[in-house]
Amino acid sequence: MRHMAAGETLIEYVGEVISMAEAIARHPHDASNPDHTFYFHLDDGRVIDALYGGNDSKWINHSCRPNCEPDEADGRIFIKTRRPVFRGEELTFDYGLVSDEPMTEALKARYACRCGAAKCRGTMLAPSPVGWE
Repeated sequence: MRHMAAGETLIEYVGEVISMAEAIARHPHDASNPDHTFYFHLDDGRVIDALYGGNDSKWINHSCRPNCEPDEADGRIFIKTRRPVFRGEELTFDYGLVSDEPMTEALKARYACRCGAAKCRGTMLAPSPVGWE
C-alpha cells in the first residue's frame, strides 16, 4: 500500500508457540500437501504454528532474493525490510528450510522454488555448507 524504508518492522509472525515434539505430532497440516506448513522454528527449538492464531505474516512468500527478513528477539519473530520496498511490491523472505533428510535432487524438488530471481537456487531449502552435499 505504501513505500517502506530499509529496516522497517512490518509485522510479527505470530501463532501458537509449541514444542518441536508437538509440531511433529501435528504434521502434516494438510495431508494432500504435507510439505506445506505454517511453522516457524525459533532458536530455542520451539516452533510457532501460525495455523493456530496466526496473522497475515503466514502468507508471506519465499524468495531467493527477498526484500524482507525475519528477526528473532526474545522468542518472537518480526518481519523487517532488508532494503527499500516499493508500493505494490510483493513482500518475501528466504524460508531457508532445513530437513533431516540428505540433500538430494528429489528433496530439493519437493521444496521447489519458483521465485524467478536471477540467482534462484531452485529450492526453498537452506543452502548447504560446502562439503555437505
